[in-house]
Amino acid sequence: MDLGIAGKSALVCAASKGLGKGCALNLAREGVALTIVARTAATLEATAAEIRAATGATVTAVAADVTTPAGREAALAACPAPDILVTNAGGPPTGDFRDWTRDDWIKAIDANMLTPIELIKATVDGMIDRRFGRIVNITSGAVKAPLDALGLSNGARSGLTGFVAGLARKTVRHNVTINNLLPGAFDTDRLRGLFAATAKEGRSVEEQRAARAATIPAGRFGTIEEFGAACAFLCSAQAGYITGQNLLIDGGVYPGTF
Repeated sequence: MDLGIAGKSALVCAASKGLGKGCALNLAREGVALTIVARTAATLEATAAEIRAATGATVTAVAADVTTPAGREAALAACPAPDILVTNAGGPPTGDFRDWTRDDWIKAIDANMLTPIELIKATVDGMIDRRFGRIVNITSGAVKAPLDALGLSNGARSGLTGFVAGLARKTVRHNVTINNLLPGAFDTDRLRGLFAATAKEGRSVEEQRAARAATIPAGRFGTIEEFGAACAFLCSAQAGYITGQNLLIDGGVYPGTF
């Protein structure tokens, strides 16, 4: 399917690896000119080169932390008028809410709620003026099925979800959609790092992976390629009638009807 977005421009955050990279790669395959942002310059430049070689797309790399005002300024200076915006930031740490301070909460909300809102604020009016815009926020499956240890993420990302629910109904008449992608367990460095961090004597990382995969109805972890393909479709010309939605991609883990 031709997604009808060749020649469009996209700003993709946290795109040097993992889910953000999957989104960037799939958009590049559709002929979208990319500006990709991440904190680590060497990893980011390697990803930009990989995407250019694989797709022939124009890729601009900006090493910056978009959770800071200076980082957002640098990203928007490189791509001031994107047609497509993919927001993404690493999740806050796990733990017990009794141990979290006010500063912990503010940091989580700043990164996972206020940063996407600031990026939307900076770009949505231009999209409205051009009569085309696609905004996709990468949040978490925990928005749909909260986990106790992910309280910081549950709270911050749910706040973003509520904000988007209202705004998305106002922008869609201008062909500007805003949707959220909610990943479950994907085969990323973050997931592998969690297994390594929790490895116990007598239970290898491979054993942990197998046990976790067995809890997923699909019997496996997701890939960044299939996550990116879902993102690309939400950014397509054909997806103009989809807005304010939360697409859960978890291999069937969530058991609810709604």
